[in-house]
Amino acid sequence: MYGAHAWLLSPPCQPYTRQGLQKQSSDARAFSFLKILELIPHTVKPPHMLFVENVVGFETSDTHAKMIEILANSDYLTQEFILSPLQFGVPYSRPRYFCLAKRKPLSFRCQLLNNQLLRSPSPLLGNDDMTVITKHDQPDDSWDKLLESCDPVERFLEFSNSGDQVNTETGFLSTGTAAVDDFGAAEETVEVDRCVSIDHFLVPLSLIERWGSAMDIVYPDSKRCCCFTKSYYRYVKGTGSLLATVQPKNKGKASSLKEQHLRYFTPREVANLHSFPGDFQFPHHLSLRQRYALLGNSLSIAVVAPLLQYLFAQAG
Repeated sequence: MYGAHAWLLSPPCQPYTRQGLQKQSSDARAFSFLKILELIPHTVKPPHMLFVENVVGFETSDTHAKMIEILANSDYLTQEFILSPLQFGVPYSRPRYFCLAKRKPLSFRCQLLNNQLLRSPSPLLGNDDMTVITKHDQPDDSWDKLLESCDPVERFLEFSNSGDQVNTETGFLSTGTAAVDDFGAAEETVEVDRCVSIDHFLVPLSLIERWGSAMDIVYPDSKRCCCFTKSYYRYVKGTGSLLATVQPKNKGKASSLKEQHLRYFTPREVANLHSFPGDFQFPHHLSLRQRYALLGNSLSIAVVAPLLQYLFAQAG
């Protein structure tokens, strides 16, 4: 780590999540990140650049305040963003906080944004006009237009109908059986290297009957789906959207959910929504549950790639 030109950091998010206790810097899971920050002023060769990712909420924490203080005292310039794949044409709501830092004499391409928190990707796309950036930095005013510009969910699916099959040699799908408990959790046994029908990913009727009111349902023509967590496929409440494979005349929960043939998004489809390359493969020995967990803890390439390009770019 020491001597590296850039540090890419994604510290534990649990101390800052809305569902957690929000203990912030007093949470033991925050200690390692704070220790790394405290080492920067004492490092013989501190990094030229830093990239930090975390959940929305981190930006209001005392850990964030400590980070900004240490970076400023160590001659770093910072620019901060809260961005979602939705802003890059991907129908996936996964807003995340990002901090980009450069140590002087390095500087950012758009220096007017130093020490600011932005909710617009305009600087990453080469637009340094502050009028345009300010106009698009209003998250509540432009979501309708934003969703209109997103591709539909069907562009990210690997199954077009329930009769499709996929070969698990791609490394994404596994066969097996799933038994569901009273809390919406699925017990899974896995066999690999066989073809599996999309029926393997159908949501059991018992889950629909018990948890239907808490499910987020999307359709192939939807322009938005919810964030997938590491508990997706194990639980249905608050872990990610479910796909209706039979589209009713009237969308929504007023229509019978049982008739919509709800299914989970496959790991390949979740990877697609994270903008993973088409040739990405998991090791064959990973279970289905492990693959969903890894995807739930991953980053959106559509968002991170332009951020890193902007960070590494030399000022004009």
